[in-house]
Amino acid sequence: MKEFENHMEYAYLPLRDVVFRTLRQSILTGELKPGERLMEIHLADKLGVSRTPIREAIRMLELEGLVTMIPRRGAEVAQITEKNLREVLEVRSALDALAVELACERITKEELEQLKRACGHFAEETKRGDANRVAQADVALHDIILAASRNEKLVQMIGNVSQQMYRYRLEYVKDEAHYEALIAEHQKIYEAICNRDREGGAKAIRAHIDNQEKAVIRMIAERKKK
Repeated sequence: MKEFENHMEYAYLPLRDVVFRTLRQSILTGELKPGERLMEIHLADKLGVSRTPIREAIRMLELEGLVTMIPRRGAEVAQITEKNLREVLEVRSALDALAVELACERITKEELEQLKRACGHFAEETKRGDANRVAQADVALHDIILAASRNEKLVQMIGNVSQQMYRYRLEYVKDEAHYEALIAEHQKIYEAICNRDREGGAKAIRAHIDNQEKAVIRMIAERKKK
């Protein structure tokens, strides 16, 4: 787990929030794995803080669905389950489809160029073999579309599910067999937005998320067999 004391973006935050962001990042990137227990004393020693901000941060993570409280065991990193996956992606699919439809109407030439570069950047990252970098490139690409929607409420709503979405996205991109399909799906979404094709864009992004859901569900089923 990376130290946080010198992170400039955290300098103005209360200690509880710094600990929360540090633990959340460790969960999202897989450093803290599903089912791993979160021992307050151990985490306090590791991060050089008291147990109070650790306890407060764990409660915040529980509200986000990233931590589960288990009777007689305490806190542990929430499992990646089929039920949670479906619920998160059902919401995200509907919201992303709306974002694409709005972007088809409102995106600027400059943003279209940014989106084109983001598609290329994603393709380049798939060649490096770093799943976290691939996931981050995917996030950046979708963020351009979301910003182009010009709808602040939509941005807020997607932000509410984006943290949980990242874990599933990361699971998906760990398998390099998906990269060719992902690049093609991004291209289809980009072309629909370029053509101001609301219906085609919404259909393309729903298929994009549906394929991710099916693949991660297969991964979850395979793990259960082991």
